Amino acid sequence: MELGLTLAILGASIAVVLGGIGSAIGVGLAGQASSGVMSEDPDKFGSLLLLVALPGTQGIYGFLSAFLVILKLGLVGEIVSLTTMQGWQIMISCLPVALTGLVSGIQQGKVCASGVYMVAKQPKDLMKPVIMAALVETYAVLGLLITILLQNGIQL
Repeated sequence: MELGLTLAILGASIAVVLGGIGSAIGVGLAGQASSGVMSEDPDKFGSLLLLVALPGTQGIYGFLSAFLVILKLGLVGEIVSLTTMQGWQIMISCLPVALTGLVSGIQQGKVCASGVYMVAKQPKDLMKPVIMAALVETYAVLGLLITILLQNGIQL
């Protein structure tokens, strides 16, 4: 396997792994808080599920970015030949979604965990912590957007 292709695959892998780590930690934080609340009031499951699921989107963004790289490289068909420079470009283009996914997934999990405690005391105010969590999500979406734009600009 040539170095360019290896670098591109490494970039796709980094996007999935770092986005997945951020999501796993974020969902874990919110899930722990929700489990504590539901141990006292199991009827809150439906309203807390959204707060637990929100930090999982960063992993999806990393997966989507990696999938786009796989399509660009032809890994599901005829594999394209890349120069080392093109491999570096693809790998670097994966960094925005990877790094924003890692950090925002964890931070969104913290916001969601705090939101769980708020909903425990004020169930009617569910949308307030969801909106706060969505503000953190903005940066993961921007990372995804930049990754897509960068990848589209790379000529193979």
